[in-house]
Amino acid sequence: MRYSPVAMALALGFACVSSGVLAQKPDSQINPLSVSLARAGEAALAAKNYQGAIDRLESALAADPRNRRAYILLGKVAQAQELPGKAIGLYGQALALEPNDLAALEAQGGAMVQRGAVKRAEANLERIRTLCKRACAEAQGLAAVIAKGPPPAVVTAQSSTVAPPPENGAKPVKN
Repeated sequence: MRYSPVAMALALGFACVSSGVLAQKPDSQINPLSVSLARAGEAALAAKNYQGAIDRLESALAADPRNRRAYILLGKVAQAQELPGKAIGLYGQALALEPNDLAALEAQGGAMVQRGAVKRAEANLERIRTLCKRACAEAQGLAAVIAKGPPPAVVTAQSSTVAPPPENGAKPVKN
């Protein structure tokens, strides 16, 4: 008799926990509406309709925020609009859902190169190589982007931030 209230409380606790677990979907099952919206967004991206792609991909994420493909495609839209910082963040959200997503790692590395962060892109390349263990398309693609280097505008902007040395040994003028 003295154990029955404890047993009843435990049974109620297990019933509540197990019913909550049964209601959750596994991560591999993405809402079909979200998948179809992501495909429509991908088609809009291919047609260079960036606003249409953004609208569809954001709707895909509203339908199911676990859709990594939608985050990756939004990152590609941001890169196409020359917003590599935003793209890096979007790829980071995809990687938060699945840290070993090779497509997200490759795309994030490409955005890092576009922004001028080649060292960080090389870290992504090493991570991809560790995950692949053999030559894979993602590693080869990112290696090619790194070898190409950042766009000339980024290189010029980075090199112009350093003040040139004063001519004729004169002291620099303070503002």
